[in-house]
Amino acid sequence: MKKYLILLITILSLSSCGSNTSIVNSWRDPDVTVAQEQFKKVLVVALVKDEASRRITENRIAASNPVFKTSYQYLTATTQLTQEQKLKILQDENFDGVVTMRLVSKEKETNYVPGTYTGMYYGGFDGMYTGMYGYGFGNWYGMYSPNFYDPGYYQETTSYMVETNIFSLKQNKLIWTGTTESQYVTDLGQTVDAIMQAVVKEMRKDGSLPPK
Repeated sequence: MKKYLILLITILSLSSCGSNTSIVNSWRDPDVTVAQEQFKKVLVVALVKDEASRRITENRIAASNPVFKTSYQYLTATTQLTQEQKLKILQDENFDGVVTMRLVSKEKETNYVPGTYTGMYYGGFDGMYTGMYGYGFGNWYGMYSPNFYDPGYYQETTSYMVETNIFSLKQNKLIWTGTTESQYVTDLGQTVDAIMQAVVKEMRKDGSLPPK
């Protein structure tokens, strides 16, 4: 019973937080910071095949800041555009930055969770100090009946590695990139939020953004 209670609590906590996300690695241009660029209009591009997932991701990021604009509003998935044509559209629309997000890898890992032994002595001081040998069933039952063993089990975890890039269109170069790892993903929108929070935290840490 205890094992199932712990599992239920775990599921509820994972559902509420969406995912467990952390930065794996990152890099920033040493000569420029995101803060220095002072972006006024940034295109958000989710590089995923599924159109619904693309829109959910881009909408989620765009909702966090008014300077962010979704790519599906400007670059349609059905139109085959050359790189020059895409850049021309962005220039005409006065974009000065681009944020891209793409899934790098999806890996499954199986871990063994060892069993647990819990219990408490209820036999009384007589049984504790004198010993249980020679006593009847009542003393034996009083000592061991509250003790339970939860057997171990195998748990499969899926890790999603996502790369986030920030480009300056004014300088036409990459100025920041970072890879995050997300586990226990239950909701795409919440996972995108967690990734952005991890990215912003890392950018404040490396000086790309000013500290809070």
